[in-house]
Formats: sequence, structure tokens, C-alpha cells
Amino acid sequence: MEITDSGTLLFRNTMRITDGHLDGFRRAIARAVAFAHEHGRQLMVEVFLDEERMLAHSFQLYRDSEAIRTHWRLSDPYIREVMEHCTVQHFEVFGAPDHDIVAALRTPGGASFPVTISPRLAGFSRLGTP
Repeated sequence: MEITDSGTLLFRNTMRITDGHLDGFRRAIARAVAFAHEHGRQLMVEVFLDEERMLAHSFQLYRDSEAIRTHWRLSDPYIREVMEHCTVQHFEVFGAPDHDIVAALRTPGGASFPVTISPRLAGFSRLGTP
């Protein structure tokens, strides 16, 4: 069975950690993830660290664009703290976000970074099922 009408969105954010900021990055990410776990609307958040190359990869799964707007509104201080320790190398969106989400990704705070958006072709999810 193919399901192509799902509004779920998957973000993959690749961040380069600033030299000398690894410990600060770890602390900031831990606080941000803890906050998202407690208050956020993400269905899933996972962060992976490639310490050798000083890269981190964050994956976040959202039910829809409204969940992203809520996350950004609530988490802004935590996002800013993380960004004190890294720069975004590449940001990937899988799914079809609303136009305002796309616009915000293309011009975050006036700075730009590479963004790609890949619409869904087919898939399914077992999240939330036993």
C-alpha cells in the first residue's frame, strides 16, 4: 500500500561545530532536546555526532507544518543557544511544508545556508502503533 497524502515532515540538519565549542555544543543540544521532549510537538528528535569531523546531524519528524511553527515559537532561545556553537552546513526537508515554512528556511535571520526540499513520493509509518 502506498500512502502519499501524509503531511509529515522530516528535517535533517547538518551542523559544523565551531572549533573549541564541542562541550558547549553538547550541553546546548542536550538542553534543546530535553526542552523539545517536554514541550515540543515533534514526533521524533535524534541527534548524531561525528566528533572526528566536528559535524552533528539532527533529525526531527513533525506531524505537519503547524507543529514546526509551534516548535520554532517555543524553542527559539534553545535554537539560538545551539547556534552559538555551530553553523548550519546543509538543511534538508523531506515532505511538503507550507509556503511560510519554506520562506523561513530560505532566509533564517537574514543568513542563508543550503536548503533542499524533497516532496514525498510514497511511504508509510508505524509510529504510534503497537
